[in-house]
Amino acid sequence: MGVTFKQILSDPVIDERWNKVKQYFFLRESTYDMTCRCNLKCDGCYYYIGDKQYAKDEMDTEKWRDLLTAEKDRGITFVVLAGAEPSLVPELCKVCYDVIPLGAIASNGLKPFPEDIGYRIHISVWGDDEESRKFRGRACLDQQLKSFGGDERAVFVYTFTRRNVDQVGSVVERIAAHGGKVHFNMFSPTGGYTGELTMDAEALHRTREKMLEMLDRYPETVLYSRYNAEVHTDPERSLHARFKCPYPRCNSDTRLGLGRSFRQYRSDLTWDRSVACCVPDTDCSDCRHYAAGSAIVTARMAQHVGSELEFKKWLDYVDTYLAVWVQGYEKGTNLC
Repeated sequence: MGVTFKQILSDPVIDERWNKVKQYFFLRESTYDMTCRCNLKCDGCYYYIGDKQYAKDEMDTEKWRDLLTAEKDRGITFVVLAGAEPSLVPELCKVCYDVIPLGAIASNGLKPFPEDIGYRIHISVWGDDEESRKFRGRACLDQQLKSFGGDERAVFVYTFTRRNVDQVGSVVERIAAHGGKVHFNMFSPTGGYTGELTMDAEALHRTREKMLEMLDRYPETVLYSRYNAEVHTDPERSLHARFKCPYPRCNSDTRLGLGRSFRQYRSDLTWDRSVACCVPDTDCSDCRHYAAGSAIVTARMAQHVGSELEFKKWLDYVDTYLAVWVQGYEKGTNLC
């Protein structure tokens, strides 16, 4: 006979962590492309694939306010502001924050955000300076640290690619020296991508080793868990193959969860359910993206209650997710 959930929670450490994370089960997200403009041109960028890149930017702050008010009224409690580069339209980001004050911004980190926008800010990092010049058009980290070093809103998200696995140590060291926090992402190609960055099995194996090395070496800097590393570097299964993605693009069920509530708005304030995803136009069969995992894995609690170990791993993942995405949430010590 398998263990019951009540038996799992009889461990006071597990019960304490469970009660900590379940306070945030009210979060209901949607994502919003703030502008089609960007000050970088990154190889394999998911934004400049598909129809969304051709949207005409809506710059009327009152129309954005009306949209976010309607989103709040339909139950959205958490917003993710993204594509192409939100820092180019801070006035629109501020409107979003005024209406729904829980959320995160995905940015390249070259321009700072006003202090009165209290969202978590994710700064994309693609390797060392030479790597950034080759695949983003310029070295970024010095300017990113100038803009966000010491900013408590910021999380530097290091995207592993097939090429940059061995660069992570020097990059994390620089960020740690500025008091920054680091999370890890996996390059997840768009459909039809044929460039140099796509992971293979050998790179996934080395990436997992580096993730765990960084977690051990910089425990005060790296917001991650061993289970994060496990699921995002699985060489056999993408997130969709392992957990079945609940985003509308892969999920026709409109009754519950993300299938019911999630929308991905373009910069003209329209949305299309058939492509709605946190990283639209990504190849689902090779998706290991951190943003996707944050929803996919956390939504699959039922797959993790078969044993105390599996539930502890899931709690580590959820605790990490909340620390990365929710401003002010403090990550606890990993249970595994």
